[in-house]
Amino acid sequence: MLPALFAPLADQALVFNLFRYLTFRTGAAVMTALVIAFVIGPSMIRWLKSRQGAGQPIREDGPEGHFKKRGTPTMGGLMILIAIVVSTLLWADLRNAFVWITLLVTIGFGLVGFGDDYLKLTKRNPKGLSGKLKLVVQGVIALVAVYWYLQVTPEVRETAVAIPFLKDVMVELGILFFPFAMLVMVGASNAVNLTDGLDGLATMPVIIAATCFGLIAYLAGNVVFAGYLQIHHAPGAGELAVFCGALIGGALGFLWFNAPPAMVFMGDTGSLSMGGALGAIAMITKHEIVLAIIGGLFVLEAVSVMVQVASFKLTGKRVFRMAPLHHHYEKKGWAEPTIVIRFWIIAVILALIGLSSLKLR
Repeated sequence: MLPALFAPLADQALVFNLFRYLTFRTGAAVMTALVIAFVIGPSMIRWLKSRQGAGQPIREDGPEGHFKKRGTPTMGGLMILIAIVVSTLLWADLRNAFVWITLLVTIGFGLVGFGDDYLKLTKRNPKGLSGKLKLVVQGVIALVAVYWYLQVTPEVRETAVAIPFLKDVMVELGILFFPFAMLVMVGASNAVNLTDGLDGLATMPVIIAATCFGLIAYLAGNVVFAGYLQIHHAPGAGELAVFCGALIGGALGFLWFNAPPAMVFMGDTGSLSMGGALGAIAMITKHEIVLAIIGGLFVLEAVSVMVQVASFKLTGKRVFRMAPLHHHYEKKGWAEPTIVIRFWIIAVILALIGLSSLKLR
């Protein structure tokens, strides 16, 4: 579908026919978000630095190498959010409800992260908002998103979950789809948040996952491709490829400033919003379980925290030297760039495995 902004021009000039093509608008969304991030990045970093002074609080019990990062401003996720929202509104078909559902989750979770970052900075406390309050607010936003999604997709199978690597096998959840889909969005959001502990560590895996889900959204939204691959056809989901393009461009632009040594951290503002966006897209395209494969690095980081907490409460002993998992390797003496690049490689491998589920059935 053509964005309403360019619809009147398409019949008047041949060049505007390009705007009818989803692939062109996806590429344009990438470049638009990238340019926005590049343009607003330096001034935003200066503004954040002037407002934050000492920058993001550093955990006293954290790896010693992190103390040299004192003074680095956080909340750089605002750069990503602005780039995503503006680029999506410019290039996506705004008559598509899926676009608005994904924006709701992205902006809503971003506001939760913003509040968390703000408290950390004003109270000089690394904990920010209480974990329970964050989960409750995220849960409410996710609940609204699931309800909205089901209202605009009345088909019976929309409350079913597709099983990867199996042909046309879907497990009907019925009313249980609500907590399941909420768990996908909230879980993905917080898993990305836990991964965001080193310069560039979370950003590139998000870009990789967004690239994969841009492709999945395009294929699932096309009845011919969905039929050929024998995946669930989700009419209208192809428009989310544009959103994924905006996410890729915004994250790439942010990575320019977040590359080691980071000039700015994304904070919860960025990590919670991007993770939630991936969860919402996975729900709409019916690839929730595939998200756990493609985003397997985020799952590993989250599981390492759960294992650490459970082990310490039950036995008084720690499985890892420090959780999340990347801190364990820091404590073992691995250099930060070594951890980041090796984790990126793992993210690529898991993404390829997840994408293989589209054909290996």
